[in-house]
Amino acid sequence: MEVDVTGRIQPVLAGVVTALVGFASSFTVVLAGLRAAGADAGQAASGLLALCVASGLAAAWLGLRHRLPMSVAWSTPGAALLVATGPLPGGWPVAVGAFLVSGLLVVAAGLVAPLGRAVAAIPKPVAGAMLAGVLLPLCTAPVRALVEVPRLAGPVVVAWLLLHRYARRWAVPGALVVAVVAISATSTGAGPGTAGLRPAVELTAPAWNASALVGLALPLFLVTMAAQNVPGMAVLVGYGYRPPFTAALRATGLASLLAAPAGGHAVNLAAITAALAAGPDAHPDPDRRWVASVTAGAGLALLGLGAGVATALVATAPPVLIEAVAGLALLGALAAALASAVADPEGREAAVVTFVVTASGVTLVGVGGAFWGLMAGCLMLLLFRRRRTAAPAEPDESPEPDESAEPGVSAEPGVSAEPAPSYSSPRTLSS
Repeated sequence: MEVDVTGRIQPVLAGVVTALVGFASSFTVVLAGLRAAGADAGQAASGLLALCVASGLAAAWLGLRHRLPMSVAWSTPGAALLVATGPLPGGWPVAVGAFLVSGLLVVAAGLVAPLGRAVAAIPKPVAGAMLAGVLLPLCTAPVRALVEVPRLAGPVVVAWLLLHRYARRWAVPGALVVAVVAISATSTGAGPGTAGLRPAVELTAPAWNASALVGLALPLFLVTMAAQNVPGMAVLVGYGYRPPFTAALRATGLASLLAAPAGGHAVNLAAITAALAAGPDAHPDPDRRWVASVTAGAGLALLGLGAGVATALVATAPPVLIEAVAGLALLGALAAALASAVADPEGREAAVVTFVVTASGVTLVGVGGAFWGLMAGCLMLLLFRRRRTAAPAEPDESPEPDESAEPGVSAEPGVSAEPAPSYSSPRTLSS
């Protein structure tokens, strides 16, 4: 009986840990992104609450429906994209309109299989470089915070380093706790009243314009798919599951549509914390791990009730300190994105162009750098591929047996005859 009780509690505890780590490690990124997009404090708190509840509902539905540990979260890279994009012409209503369109595109990808496959086929170097360029501005915040507010940022960074060495899972939550203590000890301003700390939903009527659709809605959709949904499926496949990708897209896309009017930017499959619920630590029996993802969804929804408190805390802190905590949370994602971008020599130059254009933060005809970085990288790949294809083969006037090239091997050093790798369909991803 004791073993059975332990087996029942283990996935529940794993789900609680998943929710705590997921919320604490990146809610500062979400708040920074929503504020950068034009939300005031109340609208940002509403957006965080909506994301928590919508993610929790989607996780509960997918877990109970399919009996698989399909963890759901907000799009952390998408929030970083909001920071990189900044305020849009038309303000917060236009941002909400872009959130709705992005959610509609995710639903469409779940309904129209070729669209989902097309997004998954974005060349890996370009997708990784675009994500790295989006994350870079936030990831430099810890350095800026050490210079601007060293007394506050120093303990935060030291705590992160120590925990990253000895308890990596808790590095960002631990750094956040230290930041909270530092903020509480130094804050002299009057905090918000009790009413401002209670959870509240503020609905915003959406608005649309062409620059926001191209500059935010489309990049948000692509980043969410390439950096969250596809890797999230890869984690599940790596643990031996065969999750229904289109069903997951439909559920998370609908959750995004539900959260958007309240200020939520995007809901998707969890990629960063997915292993906490899908791995053996959740339960030795893979058929019981779905309990962990459902529990994580319920826990995240409950944590959303503290969105007002979290927003009030962020409002009393120096902005660069909050960005520093967010940047520490994204360092691992930046490293993975850069590694993915430059792993293939054939696409390396295109990846560098994508990264530079995206990270520059330029805005052209009202469209932000993420879109132009994607376009520049894809154009580079297309041009170089055409050049290699169109280049005539040089006649081999004096071939010798020991110098002849093997079949299928390019005669030009460093150039492969194979096409640039792309994201595989999540149904065929392997570990």
